[in-house]
Amino acid sequence: MKSTRKWIAAIMAVLMLVLMAACGNGGNAANENKAGYRTLEEIKAAGTINIGVFSDKNPFGYVDENGEYQGYDVYFARRLAEDLGVKVNFISTEAANRIEYLKTGKVDVILANFTVTPARAEEVDFALPYMNVALGVVSPEGRVITTLEDWNAAAWANDNTEVLAYAMQNPGYVVGIPTLGGNDTIAPAVTKGNTTLLDWLNEEIKALGEEKFFHADYEATLADTYGLDYEDELVVEGGVTAG
Repeated sequence: MKSTRKWIAAIMAVLMLVLMAACGNGGNAANENKAGYRTLEEIKAAGTINIGVFSDKNPFGYVDENGEYQGYDVYFARRLAEDLGVKVNFISTEAANRIEYLKTGKVDVILANFTVTPARAEEVDFALPYMNVALGVVSPEGRVITTLEDWNAAAWANDNTEVLAYAMQNPGYVVGIPTLGGNDTIAPAVTKGNTTLLDWLNEEIKALGEEKFFHADYEATLADTYGLDYEDELVVEGGVTAG
């Protein structure tokens, strides 16, 4: 009987050690997964970077007739992967799930026409900007609205990219006010706290600015939609905005 009890006690002790080890490992795993992101080195080691882009928002991000991702953000994403020395895996993203995809680790970077706001900056980390956006006003060329004081004729105010596209597609209309009020900016976003990836992105954006990369991107992907007259107002090079 005593022998049996000793065996039972020994088995229980072993079980306790196993359970304690399991709990310890579980705690470590939880700590590792709590961040919900891959560091720069982890992305390099994996050989692939997951970048969230739009798949139906031409000309920023869309899938062409051959099933290939194209657009302003996609052009940028491919260059990031090239300079990082990894392959890019595009993740189709919608406006409503950009933050969620970062928080859950589904993507490493969001490049989906993501406007920087204070509220969003509390949930994700934004890198340096690469584009300006603002309100713009389009009106008939016979009664061009150039100031708010002129607003006594038909006109349409919306994102300046939208009114620029409208004027390009509809002869007889002119964008008299390309920027109404202050500018907002569009920037890449990473998971909150992913400093290694954020720092690399910021240095990359600065380096790309030296070669006027974003002007080249604009001319390759956006010029047909928005024209060239306001290219310098829309493009941000090296993360440096006017003013």
